[in-house]
Amino acid sequence: MAVNLQKGQKVSLKKTNGGTLSNLMVGLGWDAAKPEGGFFKRLFGNVDQIDCDASVFVCQGGKFVDRDDLVYFGNLKHRSGAIQHMGDNLTGEGEGDDEQIFVKLDDIPARYDKLIFVVNIYQAVERKQHFGMIKNAYIRIVDADTHEELCRFNLTEDYTDMLSMIAGEVYRYKDEWKFNAVGSGTRDTGLNDLAKRFK
Repeated sequence: MAVNLQKGQKVSLKKTNGGTLSNLMVGLGWDAAKPEGGFFKRLFGNVDQIDCDASVFVCQGGKFVDRDDLVYFGNLKHRSGAIQHMGDNLTGEGEGDDEQIFVKLDDIPARYDKLIFVVNIYQAVERKQHFGMIKNAYIRIVDADTHEELCRFNLTEDYTDMLSMIAGEVYRYKDEWKFNAVGSGTRDTGLNDLAKRFK
């Protein structure tokens, strides 16, 4: 049974039987809220075409220090081979995860101690879009070996006017991997701005 997390809650990443978790999948999902009527369409723009992008900042000493440690739609695999982004979803349409990132915890080099999972809206300013136009957003952690969902964090706050989202963190603490449900919205327009927060 998956644990439903609250904002700020931290949990140890273990198999449901208490064993060591080696391979995990981080799934992120969202839907465009569809306003009714022509007035709302003019007010909100074309919400059917919100392109959210999930990315991972791979940190050393809790800090993002090297551009090559960013995993996103333009760099789908981390240079260590331990983190694999499965590709970009342009619309958020359909059931289930919109983007998935696989992590081999045992293969992450010791110098890396934190993975920060973010979601931003592509061309949010130009398209006049923000996270208030998105519903049903979540981040979940799945045991990639058994396909069992271990924990889920539903992003239920009002994120109106927010352009990016820090969804959650997987981090190393005393030789153990944990997950932190962050759920913070920001007005950062893209990955370059987000990166400055983690340096």
